Amino acid sequence: MVGLINAVGRAADRLPPPSAPREGALAQILLVEDDDGDALLVEELVHDTTPATQLLRARTLAQARSMLEGTQPPQCVLLDLHLPDAQGLDLLREVLRASPHAAVVVLTGLAEEDMGLSAVAAGAQDYLVKGLIEPSALGRAIRYAIQRRQSEQAAAVMQASRLRAEENARLERGLLPSPLLRSDTVRVTTRYDAGRTDALLGGDFFDVVESADGSVHALIGDVSGHGPDEAALGVCLRVAWRSLTMAGARGNDLMHLMEEILRAERSSAEIFATLTTLTFTPDRDVAVILQAGHPPALLITGANRAQLLQTPTGPALGILPACLASWPQTSMALPGAGALLLFTDGLFEGRTGPAGQRLGEEGLLSLVQHHAHLPAEQLLDTLIARTQALSAAYGGHIDDRALVHLEWNTQ
Repeated sequence: MVGLINAVGRAADRLPPPSAPREGALAQILLVEDDDGDALLVEELVHDTTPATQLLRARTLAQARSMLEGTQPPQCVLLDLHLPDAQGLDLLREVLRASPHAAVVVLTGLAEEDMGLSAVAAGAQDYLVKGLIEPSALGRAIRYAIQRRQSEQAAAVMQASRLRAEENARLERGLLPSPLLRSDTVRVTTRYDAGRTDALLGGDFFDVVESADGSVHALIGDVSGHGPDEAALGVCLRVAWRSLTMAGARGNDLMHLMEEILRAERSSAEIFATLTTLTFTPDRDVAVILQAGHPPALLITGANRAQLLQTPTGPALGILPACLASWPQTSMALPGAGALLLFTDGLFEGRTGPAGQRLGEEGLLSLVQHHAHLPAEQLLDTLIARTQALSAAYGGHIDDRALVHLEWNTQ
């Protein structure tokens, strides 16, 4: 008996310490077992079924925790639930907490199968009953436990990513504006398409509000760049414009305030923004347009009748020193019925030919003229679909696109 005990002790001592990993080991397994006899049996089974494995040994939870929290934690833990310093499911939870990425296979006694099932319910990947372990079953249990743990972690990452995406989508939807109108004399239709993959919000921004005197004010703008920083700046500018407009700021005073906000909020000095503001007078017979480096608006007056409004424009915000920037205003008489279409350059700048040709403003005008008879919702959807189709074979659209359709009828 003494000889057997000594042999068991010598076999246990042959288990390599964590500081001496075996050269070229493909997997690392930690056996947490205080009984030398059981440890010897498990060691022999592991070496027979998974020879390309480094097997470590811990006799207590304290020893196991130090190995699990090291720089190279094991991929799998074979865990006896009866240790000198911890027992049962509490022991399992401590091991899972110390190494959340390792697979855990619990080792139970013949009369503890229920404990094994409880351990699996508590987070272990599998359990084996001591004395009934077949060599092939142990190797298979280890491999499957590692694969199952990796699958669980991948699923958890995917779930977290999905939840983040849903939360971001809810946040971005909340940041898109709802027109603030007191009357129905101007009908507003909008579309927004972010260029970033899986994003709802980009650097383009728009808004429409009606002030107390009955004037309807519209904004469309475009922050240079396409990332989340530009999207955040676009929201900031849009909210600032709404607040300033409702407070009575107009014309160059409004633009200087907007530029001051852009310079304060942008992440680098190279970022600028283009925009167009449009104001309908209360009787809807005049529109006042102010542009800051932005594409011209389109006036639609009937089926096949549309034109680009080539109004004077000032510099984009953030380009010139504030003391030099000025933005001309244009007052335009409106027909009794019609629509103004505001848009960002992402709508017409997609490549449409092998030599880098682009649709351009004139090409967009032709599309609008061809489809001007459509109701506003169909018109905007058609413009997006047609411009996408034209650029699909040449890289597609990569820029954000925003459209604001403002329709009135005072006849």
